[in-house]
Amino acid sequence: MTNLSLELINLFAAILLMLAFAMLAQRRIVTLVHIYALQGLTVVCATSVVAYVTHQDHLYYSAALTLVLKVFLIPYILHRLIRRLDVRWDKETLLNIPSTMLIGIFLVIFAFNLALPISKLSTSVSPGTLGIALACMLLSFMMMITRSKAIPQVIGFLSIENALFFAATSATYGMPMVVELGIALDVLVGVFILGVFMFQIREQFESLDISNLENLKEE
Repeated sequence: MTNLSLELINLFAAILLMLAFAMLAQRRIVTLVHIYALQGLTVVCATSVVAYVTHQDHLYYSAALTLVLKVFLIPYILHRLIRRLDVRWDKETLLNIPSTMLIGIFLVIFAFNLALPISKLSTSVSPGTLGIALACMLLSFMMMITRSKAIPQVIGFLSIENALFFAATSATYGMPMVVELGIALDVLVGVFILGVFMFQIREQFESLDISNLENLKEE
């Protein structure tokens, strides 16, 4: 890769990390969906850069699929769920924002230290890119743990997939097209299933707080 392409990928990696922190601090669910769409757009840009530099045409198809699925279709589905369920805010979290951000910083440091030996063994990945991808995964997983509402947890799960896709693209120059199509289909089906699951929670408990599931007991 040229220096310019490496700098662009590092830039997109930094944007992805900032968006992951923005998700941790955001309590308005509609804004979470917008941040997720921006994450998808960042992944599209990074994939397009790798496709241009490596001359792998299948990465352009991957970028187009990501654009349609993660920037337009899934956010549209999530917006419809938010309107149907009338859920706007997620204020009941396990940790406050300062504590969440502080733990997030420690997770980033841990991710960089964990990915550093792997990055040194690879000549195809720029230093820090894999660490940022791993940090985004950990931050998204933390978001799933600390949120009480179902929709933010779904967005956290989808953000983990974004980080995985970015890591695969930047570190290995993409995956086989069949694998990418399979993952895209799994994500789309997963969103539909989780949407049905959220409607069932709302109908049963009149709330999307998943802590209500702990009240279920075997009769």
